[in-house]
Order: sequence, then C-alpha cells, then structure tokens
Amino acid sequence: MLDLLLSPLFVLRTWLLLPALAPAPAAAPRPVVMSAPDPKPELLAWSATRRLTWADFKARPMTGDPLHALTTANIGAQIGCQDYVFSAKVQATFTPTESWVKAPHTASEALLHHEQIHFDLTEVHARLLRQKLTTLKFNCDQLQPAFNNVMKVAISNWQREQQRYDGETNHGLNLVKQKAWDDQIQQRLTTLQAYAAPEPTAATATSTGQ
Repeated sequence: MLDLLLSPLFVLRTWLLLPALAPAPAAAPRPVVMSAPDPKPELLAWSATRRLTWADFKARPMTGDPLHALTTANIGAQIGCQDYVFSAKVQATFTPTESWVKAPHTASEALLHHEQIHFDLTEVHARLLRQKLTTLKFNCDQLQPAFNNVMKVAISNWQREQQRYDGETNHGLNLVKQKAWDDQIQQRLTTLQAYAAPEPTAATATSTGQ
C-alpha cells in the first residue's frame, strides 16, 4: 500500500533579477520569540542499486489498520529561473519516518517487493515529469501558476496509477498480476533511462525534507 505524500508536493524556488527597492523606514524594535523549528523528515532518494529494506520502515503501524505495510513516497521538484533561464530538479523520495510495517521480523520478501514497486512506480512518474519539462517553455514572470498546472496533472496521473497497481495486484497477493506489473515497470524505467536522475551518492542518498 502506498501513502501519497502530497504536502508539500514541490518546493518552488525562483531566482529573478528584481530592481533594487528603497529601504523601508526603520520600525520600532519588537520582542523576539524563539521557537524550535519542526524537524524535517528523513528522505531516501530513489536508487537503482539501493533497494528498500524493512529497516527503512521506521514509523509505528496504525492501530486497527488492515494493511500489513505502508509506503510513503513523494515526487518533489525544485524549480527556478536564473537570468530568465528555467531549470528544474525532480526527485522521487521515500519517507522512512512515515512508512511502516507490522511485525517486521515476520514480514515477507514478497510484501517488501510489492512496496519497492510502489517506489519504482514513483520514479517512473518522476522521469515522465522530467521528460515533460524538457518540452515546455515557461515565462519566468509567471512561473508559479504555469508550473502548478503541470504538477497537478503529473500528481493526478501518479495517484491514479498507484491506486490501480494496488487494486490489480490486490496489494501484492495476486502473484500473476504482481509479476505483470514488475515487468512493465522495469520496461518503462528502461525506456525512460534518458530522464533518470544521477544515481545518489552515499552523501546524498539520504537527505532531509524541504
């Protein structure tokens, strides 16, 4: 089962050259209240060589949930314009602290494989988004609304196919359907290899959320 992490869907970063503004009048000093920032979740970047293990599922299982495992994955995008030239970085990630498995010491390899394919399917849609972005030209003065529309379509397609995967495989219990999905996901990853992100290094494979 997959939990589609949709908040935030992406981080929007823009670098636009703006005219210098006159400094605002100095305001009266106000007391500063210090508060600890919310900790950012640990994220695992998708990797063709570093596969998920049950040790990556660190959250506490939801009481009463009939599912045996839950994968929380996300498609994140950092976009920007520098000197009015658009750039984007799209990444498929897994969130260990929001993913869980019941009784990991008895969880099966078949179930872990089913969860891995959820993550692989997320990478397929990340590559489709990277491919789409290479065909578009954005007006940097109106970057956010234009990119929001592209992202909404990409996320909707991703959600719909993740739900279809769980439905057709019965959460991995239908072995014939599971094998069919395994094969077609691998084929699509191969077809979209030109749009793969660089393989994460040991230093970048694990990061914190934006």
